[in-house]
Amino acid sequence: MPRTHPAYASEDRLRGILMAVVGVVVLSFDAALVRLADARGVDIVFWRGLLMAVSVGGLLLATEGRRALGTWRRGGWAAVASGLSFGLNAVLFVFAVLTTHAANVLVLFATAPLFSALLTRLFLREPVRASTWGTALAVLVGTAILLSGPAKADGRWGDLAALLAAANTGANLTLLRARAEIHRLPVVAMGGAVAALAAWPWAEPLALAPSSYAVLGAMGLVQMPLALLLIAQSTRYLPSPEVSLVLLLEAVLGPLWVWLVFAEVPPTPSWLGGTVIVLALLAYFARDAWAGTAGWRYGRR
Repeated sequence: MPRTHPAYASEDRLRGILMAVVGVVVLSFDAALVRLADARGVDIVFWRGLLMAVSVGGLLLATEGRRALGTWRRGGWAAVASGLSFGLNAVLFVFAVLTTHAANVLVLFATAPLFSALLTRLFLREPVRASTWGTALAVLVGTAILLSGPAKADGRWGDLAALLAAANTGANLTLLRARAEIHRLPVVAMGGAVAALAAWPWAEPLALAPSSYAVLGAMGLVQMPLALLLIAQSTRYLPSPEVSLVLLLEAVLGPLWVWLVFAEVPPTPSWLGGTVIVLALLAYFARDAWAGTAGWRYGRR
């Protein structure tokens, strides 16, 4: 039976969905683990970045061997820019989680694919549908509702960091879309190294409690590499709009884990604004996912 047979296509699709869902579920523990680390932000950024660089770099060497350096160099300046973007996001995300409500961070971060769509129009000159602008307006309304609620001390800075992380991720996705030849493993490893180097001057990495090292080890060596690898691999079998749809699970599951572990209940405006944002994004990406599925079924993909 040829590999293009519908039975194989259905099997590949199921594999992609499973990879994306498991990857996002693993990723959704990130905010709770950052809180559980019970350490200063700079120390979390340092160890999380260093361990991720080691684990992902080790995986790159294991899979590419002597070709690893050449794989990295082929990406050129774009690979460097993407690695710096990953590093910046590591800093912004940890700062945001430690200074504002976890629900705010995860919901605001879920807008990253929308930033990607808008930036793709600006820089890659791809057309933007009316539904994209309508979704952007709904997201702005939801964000205004979310930010109208009471904030923690310095919480607004955390909200801003989450929005910057979303915009930065959108820019990185646009760059990676434009340069599909960039190998993902080297840029993720570089992102970890950049984050560790950025935090190093202010970090006290050897002054943490044993429990903190256990949590940081789980994050840097297992949780983040596994999540990123599964999500990246899922794009081989699923259209990107469907992967973006699955990524919205983090905005729902992440606050749930924080609530279960820390009993942190976000204020009502956070839930209302978050609901508007998630529903708007869900409708937007579900439409694309359905179009992708229909195209696949009728041979148009």
